[in-house]
Order: sequence, then structure tokens, then C-alpha cells
Amino acid sequence: MRVIGQVLLAAAILGGAALAYQFGDGLIPGAGQAGAGPSSGGGGSGRPAARVVVEPVVLRSETTRLEAIGTGEAIRSASLHPDAAGTVVAVHVRPDQRVAQGDVLLELDARRETLALDLAKAREAEAERLLRRYETAGRGAVPASTVDEARTALEAARIARREAEVALEDRRLTAPFAGHVGFIDADVGDRVTPDQSVTTLDDRSALLVRFSLPESALGRIAVGKTVEIAPLSSPDATLAGRLIDIGSQVDPATRSVTVRARLDNPDAVLRPGMSFAVGLDLTGSERPLVPEIAVQWGADGPFLWVVRGGEASREPVRIIQRREGVVLVAGALDDGELVVVEGIQRMREGIPVTLVDPPARQPAPGS
Repeated sequence: MRVIGQVLLAAAILGGAALAYQFGDGLIPGAGQAGAGPSSGGGGSGRPAARVVVEPVVLRSETTRLEAIGTGEAIRSASLHPDAAGTVVAVHVRPDQRVAQGDVLLELDARRETLALDLAKAREAEAERLLRRYETAGRGAVPASTVDEARTALEAARIARREAEVALEDRRLTAPFAGHVGFIDADVGDRVTPDQSVTTLDDRSALLVRFSLPESALGRIAVGKTVEIAPLSSPDATLAGRLIDIGSQVDPATRSVTVRARLDNPDAVLRPGMSFAVGLDLTGSERPLVPEIAVQWGADGPFLWVVRGGEASREPVRIIQRREGVVLVAGALDDGELVVVEGIQRMREGIPVTLVDPPARQPAPGS
């Protein structure tokens, strides 16, 4: 029994020694390697360099996309009233008909005005004949005062004739500018008065699209800026307009300012009152643009690993705007500086860095 116990004890000692040798050879870091050098994660100038892939920082302007719903207005619009009261005797247009400036839209009974003009013309002709007779008479035949009275009578007759012409013109309603006529709210036989609107006239060769923007846009928009405008009835038909005026006040209830954009409409397809989707991009200051995968997060927020002097440097940033695959940030970054996009898991402050396929040049503007 004593021999068997001694054999078991020796076997246990040999097994323990073998196990200690196995672990000391590599499974336990540093065990059994009294003369080994520092590991890859240790400090000192002898640290192996981390192989990383980098991309250069590019400065890009900050852009903000604003969208709104606007309402179209005719570039010129008028509600038409007759200049005198009377009975309608003719209507020369139909709704939505395009007319030229000066076209007669509606006529009133003008019999009395026509007679008054004929009488005024006759009196003017009589006054002209009388003055001519006096002026051609022999010297001293007609007193000078009588000649002066004849001249005054002729001027009065001419004024009366012009008044009769105006009264006759007032019996016709004409288009003050070219455009499209609205519904005619009068028929032949109706009596109309100057305070009655009988139709509308819209010049829709261009529309003014009125919409509102937040007050934060003030200072970043200006007259002449291009905007994208699309009718809600045809959202894929995006058209280009431009701002023509900016409201002078901010609405205290909505904290917004009203603006108007001009939209050319040469075919007159778009109509006043239509709704439009409006979009515009506001440009701000330049910011560093970096790949989205380069942004890391720590206890104090987002940061980047930047290669400076061949070593890794941790640079805190603030995210300004996310775009497709890239991020606009605020931070102490210069144009062209290299940020790590691959190999980030090996990064430590001050660790040497080896670039894998370093970029030959910066991306072209607009990338």
C-alpha cells in the first residue's frame, strides 16, 4: 500500500509540473517568460504600429432643407366694375377666355350718350365756323372782344365734346390688361351699377406662390434665391421659381415670415388658388465632412480618431448634420486631415499608425 501511495504522489507532482509548464508557455500572459518583451497594448516607444484605413476631411457648407405649402396668386388680378350704371346690351366674352388689353368685355345701353356726343360735335363745329368767320372778316369789322368770346366758346364746345366721348366710353367695360376672364355675373337685360363686380381678370402668365418660413431663415434668404415648386396635383412636376419679396414682419403667433416666389406659367396651365409644395436649401458656414463610419461614441459624446504626426489622436466633435454615408461635424479639424475609418478597434491615444492604401488626393468637390 505504501508503494502504491508513493507512485500516486509522484504522478501528481509530474502532472502539476507539466500543467504549470503548459500555462507558462503561452496561455497565461507573462507566465514562465521572465525575459519576454512588452505586449502590443503596452506603453513605450517600442509599441507596434496599428494598420488603419483613413479618409481625408473635406470642408463643406452646412445646408438646411426647408419645405412649405404655398398658395398661387396671379401676377396681376382685378375685379372689374362698370364705370356707370346701365342696362347690359351685349356680353362679348365667356369664362376663362383669354383677352388682350383694351378688348371690350361688356356693353351697356349707350343711346343717350351717343346722342349727347353727336350734339357736342355739332356745337363744336358751329363754334369753329363762327370763329373762322370773325377771323376772316375785314380789319376792324368785328370787335376784338367778340373774337375772344368766339374763341372761348370754341374751347368750351371742345371740352363738352370730350366729356361726351368719356361718357360714351363708360358704357363699355374693357380689359385693363391681358389675361383670362372669370365668370360673367351679368346677362343681357340686367341692370348693373359701379359698385357691382361683374367679372374678374387674371394675368396668369406667371404666378406668385405665397408661403411661410420660420424666422430662423431670415438672414439666410434673399430676393432672387431659387426655390423648387411643385403643384400638389402633380408632385413630380418640379419647377424652378425665385423669391421676389420677403415680408416685413414676423408673425408673433407662428414665429414665421411670409415670402413670395415667382413661377413662370407661359402656357397658363397653372391657376391662381392652386396649392404648391415649396422646397429650398439654405447654405450656412463651412464644416468638416467625414465618413459616418469614422464617428465613434464615448462617455463624453462623439469623437474621431485623427492621424497627426504618424500617431492616433482622439478628437471630440459635435454632429451638425447627417447626410447619406457622411456626417457634417463641428470640431478642431483642418481640411485634408486624415481620419481613421477602418482599424478603429486598435486605436489608443498616441499609438503609432501605419496607413493602408493612403489616399492620393482629396475627394473632388461635391462628392
